[in-house]
Amino acid sequence: MVTTHCFPASHLHAMTRKLFMAASTPRHIADAVAGILINANLAGHDSHGVLHIPGYLRSIEDGGIRPATEPVFLNETANAFRVDGGNSFGHYIAQKTMERAIEKAKDADVCGVSFVRTGHIGRLGEYAEQAAQAGCIGIITFAGGRMTVPFGGAKGALGTNPISVGIPTGDDALFVIDFATSMIAAGKIVVAQSRGVDLPEGCIVDKHGNPSVKPGDFFDGGSLLTFGMHKGYALSLLTCLFGGLAGTFDVEQGIMGGTFMQVLNVEAFTPIKAYEQGVRAFLDGIKSIPPAPGFDEVLVPGDFEHRSRLQHLADGIEVPDSIYQRIQECAEKLSVSLSEEIVEAADVERYQL
Repeated sequence: MVTTHCFPASHLHAMTRKLFMAASTPRHIADAVAGILINANLAGHDSHGVLHIPGYLRSIEDGGIRPATEPVFLNETANAFRVDGGNSFGHYIAQKTMERAIEKAKDADVCGVSFVRTGHIGRLGEYAEQAAQAGCIGIITFAGGRMTVPFGGAKGALGTNPISVGIPTGDDALFVIDFATSMIAAGKIVVAQSRGVDLPEGCIVDKHGNPSVKPGDFFDGGSLLTFGMHKGYALSLLTCLFGGLAGTFDVEQGIMGGTFMQVLNVEAFTPIKAYEQGVRAFLDGIKSIPPAPGFDEVLVPGDFEHRSRLQHLADGIEVPDSIYQRIQECAEKLSVSLSEEIVEAADVERYQL
C-alpha cells in the first residue's frame, strides 16, 4: 500500500503558489500556474498536477523557465496572431493567450494562434475548458519530444502530442476531449511509478523494443506507443503540422512541432443558448443508451473530469508520499512553510463547492 497525503485544494494551491513565489515568480503568475496545476489534480489527471512542481523549480534554477516574463503578442490581425512566451511558465502564457484569442474570436468569429518560446503548458483541457466557458469552441494541440515510436518504427521520434477540444453545454459539465496521441501521457508513467503499480499492457516498449508494463523500463530508454495504431500515429503527425505554423520547424533535421490554438465563436454560427441546449440534449440522449455488460452507464467526454472535480473538492486531493517528499525538499531548500497557515481566505473561496 502506497502512503499518500490528503490536502484540501485550497491548501495545495497555497503551497504551490508559495514555492513558485520563493523562486522569483511574481505572485500573479505563481497564482495562475498554481490554479492550473491544482485544477489538473481536481479533474483526476494527476499526471499534469503538482507532481511537476520540483521539475519546474529545477528549471527556474537552471534558467530554463524565466518566471517573471510576460507574453508578447506578435503579427496580430483581426483573427490571428503569434505569441512569444519568452520562456516563461507555459501555463501562464497559454492562459493569457487563450484570453486574447477569445476576445478576437468574439470580434472576428474565429481566431488562430501559434506559439514560440513556450515550454510545457500542462493539461491542454484547461484551455479548452476556458474557451467553452466563454461560449466558444476551443481547439488546442501540442507536439514535441521524441519519446513515442511512429507506427511501424522501432525508435522514438514523436512526443505524446496531445489534442484537446472544448465545447459549451450550458452547464458545468462541459464537453471536453483531451488525450495524448500516445497510448498514455508520459506523466501517467510518473504517477504509476510513484504509486508502485504497473502500466496497462500495450502502452510502452523497453529500450530493446519489447512490450513492457514496468514504468522503470520507460525511463531506462523505453518508448511509448501511439493509440489506435496507424490512426493515432496520423493524428500525432497532424499536431506537428499545426505546431509548425509558428515557423519553428528545422528543415535540415526534419523536425516540426509546437503549440497551436484555435477559437470559434459559437454565436458566429448559431445562437449560443440554442446551441448549448442542442448539445446538452444530444449528449443526454447518448448517455441514455443502455450500458453494455460490464458497464454501469454510458459517459461522454467531460463527465469524468466534472465528477472528479466535485469529489476532490469535497474529499481533498491525494498526493503520493514520494511526490510529497520531493515537494518538501524543495520547500526546505527555499525556506518555505507548507503549513495550513499559508492558506488565504481567497484560496478557500476559490475552491468552495
